[in-house]
Order: sequence, then structure tokens, then C-alpha cells
Amino acid sequence: QVQLRESGGGSVQAGGSLRLSCAISGGTFSTLSMGWFRQAPDKERERVAAIMWNGDRTYYTDSVKGRFTISRDNAKKTLYLQMNSLKPEDTAVYYCNLVDYYNAYRPLSSWGQGTQVTVSS
Repeated sequence: QVQLRESGGGSVQAGGSLRLSCAISGGTFSTLSMGWFRQAPDKERERVAAIMWNGDRTYYTDSVKGRFTISRDNAKKTLYLQMNSLKPEDTAVYYCNLVDYYNAYRPLSSWGQGTQVTVSS
């Protein structure tokens, strides 16, 4: 059973930066494709970014392209999301999950508690 623990959220002003981390336990991280998702109040959860198990391919939703960078450290079993030039519309709870990279980045595991990101204008 894979366990996911997100951290690194916080409150920043528009234009600021945050780096989210996702620690994984209970799985062979180096063989898992991973993704970041977010859910804003009164909205459905949406995928934000994904990275293939070997780091060779990445995906970003259009609204974060050029601002967010997904990366992974297989030795530390940790997934990252560097978020720059943050906008108020990025405000949401951010989650990580295993994903099926070739099937619309479908999440594959139970959700963790997430980490809150709040961007003020």
C-alpha cells in the first residue's frame, strides 16, 4: 500500500514561488509515474503535471506551462513541484498521486491529505 505525504504549501503573494514535495512510502518509487493534482474550492480536482517513472517525459496543463516544473528524486523517493509566478487562480489544495502516464494520467492510488496553497493578489 503506497502512502503519499504532501508538504510545502503556504500563503504567498501573486508572483511569488513555492516548492511542493511529496514523500512516498510503501512502493518502488523509481518504477512509478507520478503526478500533481489540485482542487480549488467548489471545483473538481484537476491534473496539473505528471512525470514518467524515469523522468524522460513530463506533462503540464496549459494554465501552468512555463511557470511550474515537476521533478523527482528517485534516491529520496520524493516528487517535487516548483511553482513560480504564482497567480490567485493557483489557489487550491495540491495532491500527488501515482498516475497511468499513458491513460490520461489517471490517478492510481488513494489520496493523501494534500497541502494548501493560497495566492493573494
